[in-house]
Amino acid sequence: MTNPTTPRFSLPLLAAGQAQKEITHNEALTLLDALVHAAVEAGPVDAPPEDPTEGQCWIVGTAATGAWAGQGNRIAIHTGGGWRFAPPREGMRATRLADGAQLRFDGGTWLPPATMGAPSGGVIVDSEARGVISTLILHLAAQGLLISG
Repeated sequence: MTNPTTPRFSLPLLAAGQAQKEITHNEALTLLDALVHAAVEAGPVDAPPEDPTEGQCWIVGTAATGAWAGQGNRIAIHTGGGWRFAPPREGMRATRLADGAQLRFDGGTWLPPATMGAPSGGVIVDSEARGVISTLILHLAAQGLLISG
């Protein structure tokens, strides 16, 4: 018999008549603690850190090694019991604490925010400014900060 889990993040559910329910419940709370308003130390990175602190999280790279092997794109959570791995969902966002970037999972990879070049002068300043503003609006809309019309 397989253990029941939630459909989105595979959080463990309690089973009828289950002994030691606190273990399953605590596992679910540990995963929720890491995934709600997700914040990761860095990532994607392929190698686990040497001396992680309990509760720290990373986004695992696609060429993961060591304890992270085979866990590409997942969120690695360091707990008192070792590493836990949570699968990302399409549209999931995580703040990368190393630089403050808001990463977004597109269903296949973690994407950093889009960048755009600064205006570099030109003969027709008005058209260049309009182009930059249009690009800015598209990027803000892509991040869900506004709706472009």
